[in-house]
Amino acid sequence: MASSVRRRAFLHAAGGTALALGLSGTAAATPSFAASADEPAAGSEEFAALRAKWRDLVLGTGFSPTAEPFKTLLANLGTTAQKHLSTMAPASGSLWPDAVWADPDPNTDAASYAFSAKMNDSYSRLSVMAQAWAQPGTGLTGDAEVLDAVLTGLDHVNSEVFNTATQQYGNWWNFQIGAPQALMDTCVLVHDHLTAEQITKFCAAVDHFVPDSVFDNYSGTSTGANRVDLCRSVILRGIVGEDRAKVELAAGSLAPVFPYVTAGDGFYADGSFIQHRNVPYIGGYGAVLHDGVGRLLALLRGSAWELNDPNTQLFLDTVDKAIAPFIYNGLIMDNVSSRGISRFGTSEHTRAIGLLGTLVLIGQGAAPEENARWRAMVKGWMQRDYYAPPLKSPGLSLNRAAQLQDVLDDTTVKPAPEPVEHRLFHNMDRATHRRRDWAASVSMASRRIAHYEFGNGEHARGYHTGAGWLSWWGSGFGLEQYSDAFWPTVDPYRLPGITASRKPLADGQGGNWGQPCPDVDWVGGTTDGEFGATGQHLKGLESTMNAKKSWFWLDDSVVCLGAGITSTDGYAVETTVDNRALGAAGAPELTVDGRSQPGQQGWSRTFEDAEWAHVEGHAGYVFPCGARLSAVREERTGAWKDINTGGPADPITRRYLTLYTDHGTDPTDATYAYVLLPGASARTTAQRAGDRGWLRILANSGDQQGVHVAELGLTAVNFWAAGTVDKVTASAPASVLIREHRDGTATVVVSDPARRAVSLQVTWHKRVSQVLSRPAAVTAATTGASLKLTFGDLTGAFGAPQKIKVKLG
Repeated sequence: MASSVRRRAFLHAAGGTALALGLSGTAAATPSFAASADEPAAGSEEFAALRAKWRDLVLGTGFSPTAEPFKTLLANLGTTAQKHLSTMAPASGSLWPDAVWADPDPNTDAASYAFSAKMNDSYSRLSVMAQAWAQPGTGLTGDAEVLDAVLTGLDHVNSEVFNTATQQYGNWWNFQIGAPQALMDTCVLVHDHLTAEQITKFCAAVDHFVPDSVFDNYSGTSTGANRVDLCRSVILRGIVGEDRAKVELAAGSLAPVFPYVTAGDGFYADGSFIQHRNVPYIGGYGAVLHDGVGRLLALLRGSAWELNDPNTQLFLDTVDKAIAPFIYNGLIMDNVSSRGISRFGTSEHTRAIGLLGTLVLIGQGAAPEENARWRAMVKGWMQRDYYAPPLKSPGLSLNRAAQLQDVLDDTTVKPAPEPVEHRLFHNMDRATHRRRDWAASVSMASRRIAHYEFGNGEHARGYHTGAGWLSWWGSGFGLEQYSDAFWPTVDPYRLPGITASRKPLADGQGGNWGQPCPDVDWVGGTTDGEFGATGQHLKGLESTMNAKKSWFWLDDSVVCLGAGITSTDGYAVETTVDNRALGAAGAPELTVDGRSQPGQQGWSRTFEDAEWAHVEGHAGYVFPCGARLSAVREERTGAWKDINTGGPADPITRRYLTLYTDHGTDPTDATYAYVLLPGASARTTAQRAGDRGWLRILANSGDQQGVHVAELGLTAVNFWAAGTVDKVTASAPASVLIREHRDGTATVVVSDPARRAVSLQVTWHKRVSQVLSRPAAVTAATTGASLKLTFGDLTGAFGAPQKIKVKLG
């Protein structure tokens, strides 16, 4: 610890602000949160209680600082804070030498974005220091030098940049959300050591950058997660400054977040979540929204501003409808995290930790049965995450650790297993398929949903993540697939499941925040809740490549069909059957048609008529029509900076085993067909390939794609155009799934993924005696030798499945 002489010199370098305020000797051995002499007493009790609540939400409660993982986390917090303390050097335009916020040409270009981020970083570092001062067991608990440095730093940033005389520059987010939140969090922690003058000027700065007018309309940057963050900034400003009107305004301004939307940003009734107009973002902004709302609900509960909006139940319902379907064994699927997947130091696993903690937090205000169910899910996910257990995460915060440890220690909570279900998110072009031993998800794009998002220099090569990317994980394997430096090293033209032209694309193709969308409508599918049919009319980004892709989701496999694959780019078009990430040294055995293939790096081969393939420890692949299959083992080197300008430039090398079909240069009406069997053994794969009666491909053309699996009683057809496939006829484009049950009933599910059917008739040429149930969208139903279903205008259903139950015979 630095001497008092060094501390005085440090404060003098800062302009003597803290000394002038009489703050140099304010800290004792432990933090004091008693009311200061100049704090107004009248009406302060309620605000003091709210500050105490927020302090607990920031720091965490109910843990022993001498028990693990808390002991180590506290020590790490202290180490980080000590580093900030020792390098802090107030100067004109900065508080730390490596965090200069002074912008010589303030505007909204990339350079200004970076300068504004440094201002935000400075407040964040001060918040870390304040936490180390306030937390027990950090080695800096109650340290006078730390407190003085925090107070000096707050004054310095305020006097230099975050004040009422400064005009916003760079990224609006840093001035309206990032900086205000970090500033107010810090003010809560050191509130009793702030003067009335400091509180006034810090609050005035927040009022300047986050005026009341940001809540006038639910639009632009004041929607979804951003609206919640803005409300948090102002609620905390009201609590710090003891301004009832501010708290009331911001608490009331949360109301538009809760109802489901039918367009734009927010949660949809089907569980979709969109931010930035057309980007699926449950793992990013959706997680931020959940955390923000969860904390604010907990903060205001029992106060004069408690959120009693009846629509808050809609928000709670999104846990089961939107969040849980994308969490698998402790990870949040990358295909709903957009730019976040390009950030160094994060992964599917680290992004899930915040959500798991949030579920524990908001469960405290939910119905007892909801709380119990969510805690059981969280416990199961945590216990099954063998790759990156949440409580061992190096970036774990104390409050998250406390929330998650509480669940693990609760012996009344039994871990919930993974569900068996299929979920279609027709408002964000995603589907998830979950089984006890594996899970999968497909990522698509349409006129409504972007190919990908590029912005802030992030996600520079994500251009094919919406081209039918089929991601999957096993219960005891594969959890590292996308978490071990996958994104900076993978070939972006060979993501698992995609069909793509090899036409070279520029980093950030489509432009900064361009969020390019293909001009196609038929993207979506249908499901009975257990099985599913999904389809994508695919048009390549900045490419002439066109294809029809379908996935039929079964009990132990996914049937993948492609047809009408056409391009005139002058480049080859490929469909990547799979691209397994093997870490730094993996070399699993590849078997093709019963023959083991070489394992050395750099090996490649094309098999002219492959019937099946198997990657040891990963999956089996069956090609029911035979396939010209190419395989390659390669080591790929890249850097996080290649895909995100904020990432390190250090080279990383990872191994890949890729299976793909080369459709040739400028193909016309090319096709593919394969079956993915996650976790299957080589023997099981060979047996499935030899069972010619197990699967019938009913159609695989640019007009229809469909399958029949007799042992499941399943028939599913994606009609790209009107027609008849086997026993099913559709009068217009549609997706149809039929399940025949052993009790003599059947379920027929129909959707209009294109959202263009003003009328539709679906006929099943099967004897049906009675319609047991039907939705209002079915305007007529006739039975007998065939079942004829007439649907009215389906455009308002937004592609949602319509389920009909019938009796056979």
